[in-house]
Amino acid sequence: MMPMVSHGVSARGLFFREAGPNGATSPAIVLLHGWSCHAGFFEPQLQALSGKAQVLVPDLPGHGQTGDAAGLTIEAAADAVIELLQDRDLSNVVLVGWSMGAHVAYALAERHGTSRLKALVALDMTPKVVNDATWRGGVRDGLDILHNAEVLEAIIPRWPQMAERIAARIFATGRKPDPQTLAYARREVLAADPALLKPMWASLTAQDFRAFLPRLDCPLHLVCGGQSALYDASVADWHSDNVPGVSVHGFGSSGHAPHLEEPERLNRLLLGLIAL
Repeated sequence: MMPMVSHGVSARGLFFREAGPNGATSPAIVLLHGWSCHAGFFEPQLQALSGKAQVLVPDLPGHGQTGDAAGLTIEAAADAVIELLQDRDLSNVVLVGWSMGAHVAYALAERHGTSRLKALVALDMTPKVVNDATWRGGVRDGLDILHNAEVLEAIIPRWPQMAERIAARIFATGRKPDPQTLAYARREVLAADPALLKPMWASLTAQDFRAFLPRLDCPLHLVCGGQSALYDASVADWHSDNVPGVSVHGFGSSGHAPHLEEPERLNRLLLGLIAL
């Protein structure tokens, strides 16, 4: 039976989808999407997990139906998400962040603490996107501050071309993605508003959580796509060397989107976390 999915808008303007049992004692899973995407990219989790937990999936600022209703920075997104958790009276939350969503989750923990979190799950994400002389764990095409300035200037005038490349790089390298999933990603990324995405990208690429993550005081699970086009094995190595107690999960058949490419495995991981 299909879950009953409701929709709402938070006080800060976050549009969200919600399904499953609610209430202060219900286990909760909150899913935060990546840059240029929206809550719909977590449809496999919303459908599969809402029978076991309250599942909440917002459109982050600059994206989806939230648009420009909230501030267009990672920090503003984090503030809006914690307010949503407070409004919904959610605690013991398994907070899942994919790509940019992981940085929103990290900013939430850094700015507001982890008292409402049971665990944090990062899907194929680095603590710092931009490479420099001290860091080679950013985007694996060598994105640095000069290249990133060019990317920022291209987002609005060249969005159709950029959207096509972004959609393709979501999936595992060297493999043909599911045609329907690829078509969905192409359509939805292209439909995003580049004028809103640009400030969010500027904020995302300014983040550096290398100093914070070793101090994170809730369990962290890093899910790495074994065939990611964006990040290589050095990201997992850095976490293992620097983040006490981190659990690293290699998804060998996935690229940058384990929740789309190996959804059953990710769903089992999340259900295991709410059961702890």
